[in-house]
Amino acid sequence: MFRKLLYSLLAIIIVAGVGIWAWWPENLVAKGPFLDFLTGKQAETPKPTEIQERFKLPEGFRVGIFAADVPHARMMRVTDTGDIVVTSMREGNVILLHKDADGDGQSDGRTTLFSGLNIPHGLALADGYIYVAETDRISRAPFNAAERKAGQLEVIFRGLPPGGNHRTRTIGFGPDGKLYVTTGSSCNVCIEDHPYRATMLQMEADGSGAKVFATGLRNTVGFDWHPMTGKLYGTDNGRDLLGDETPNCELNLIEAEADYGWPYAYDDKVADPDFGEGNEERIANSRAPVHGFGAHRAPLGMRFLSGTNTPRSFENTALVALHGSWNSSKLVGYKVVALRFQPEGTIEEQDFLTGFEKGEDVIGRPVDIAQGPDGAIYVSDDYAGVIYRVGWGEITVGEPQQKASDALATEPFSDLSENARVSLIESGRSLFQENGCASCHSKIDAPEGVQVKELKTLKARYDARAIAQLLDTPPGPMPSYAHLSEEDKKALAAYLLLSTDTQ
Repeated sequence: MFRKLLYSLLAIIIVAGVGIWAWWPENLVAKGPFLDFLTGKQAETPKPTEIQERFKLPEGFRVGIFAADVPHARMMRVTDTGDIVVTSMREGNVILLHKDADGDGQSDGRTTLFSGLNIPHGLALADGYIYVAETDRISRAPFNAAERKAGQLEVIFRGLPPGGNHRTRTIGFGPDGKLYVTTGSSCNVCIEDHPYRATMLQMEADGSGAKVFATGLRNTVGFDWHPMTGKLYGTDNGRDLLGDETPNCELNLIEAEADYGWPYAYDDKVADPDFGEGNEERIANSRAPVHGFGAHRAPLGMRFLSGTNTPRSFENTALVALHGSWNSSKLVGYKVVALRFQPEGTIEEQDFLTGFEKGEDVIGRPVDIAQGPDGAIYVSDDYAGVIYRVGWGEITVGEPQQKASDALATEPFSDLSENARVSLIESGRSLFQENGCASCHSKIDAPEGVQVKELKTLKARYDARAIAQLLDTPPGPMPSYAHLSEEDKKALAAYLLLSTDTQ
């Protein structure tokens, strides 16, 4: 009896194994925190040592945690008063993170604006309202940013197809005052039944007049308008199960009535092996991406940088969060990249914030990008439930701040004699006055009515190299210092770091 039972069990295991082998699709690789994604398991908040050792940024930038314990943090919007609104997607909440008013680089508190929602994801702020996109509808409520209070949500559009493989909905207002909405596909690759699947919609602010604006967008999560040209760009996630290198995840220039190919084509009019045959005319008329991120990177939120305290070298630049792969034999993505729009029309991609994945150990997955009125950059992470704050220039970030591995010591003047040091400081003091720095940074010299930004505690945040770089690429409010020699910059650094005026 026992032997029969054992043989029966063995037969079941063999049949099941053969069945799985026969069914298992080619190129079905599941790697990375895929199970955690399916179950909603959260990673631990990165420790200070992890942030210091793993996270890398371009020189001059620093990163710290603005807010932790924001479960499954997804899309963000910055209010007129500098607070951050963020969706806690799986928990069904919309949270208001209070701005950093005490100067420590961290949120001063939080308020839950809405709870019990059905997969809230996209957010928008316009004309005294806060808009929230759930998987099946869009709602809005009166919102008082100064008082941090929201009224009752009212549904303005119910026509979104719910759920599916891509169940998130992203919204945003364009320069034309219209509300734009993206609805991802229900599948990896298929012919959709619902006309709103794999599209971008356009509607009035009250939800009326909805129409398909663009189609063939498999899963466009992030989109933003170029601040100078007004053109609309969106990130799109390419299909799976075609190997490690195919197809690209895309950046598209999204225009009215354009078709971007899915599910019939990918990349630059390449026929999809499942649905390309017989659709040659549609493929020929499809739009090619303006930039390819590579396969399986999963680009989500994107934001063009602007405003104060943004280096001039980052003008005409968008940041994009690469959420990271699951259908790849080697983990790819898991970082924030900078897309630099060149005058001749090309786009160059460079790493901006890396370290979420190292040696196939994943501690975070970036989702969205936002920028505050002071120029601070915020990055949401739905795996660790963290909002990071990235600062440049005078922007403070929560400890620990990133330190460049090759940074010079704070005081690289130790080889100078005392007389030489005093002479260098005095030269720097003169340059400080001659270049008008005192009019913004000295209470004695500033004109009446000017809000003075005193240069105190610089030594704790800068070294000589960082100050020289700040002078090379000054943020918005500062004038150009291109006329200064390297010796002048050294003298200014000596004055700012060593003088008792700035201690």
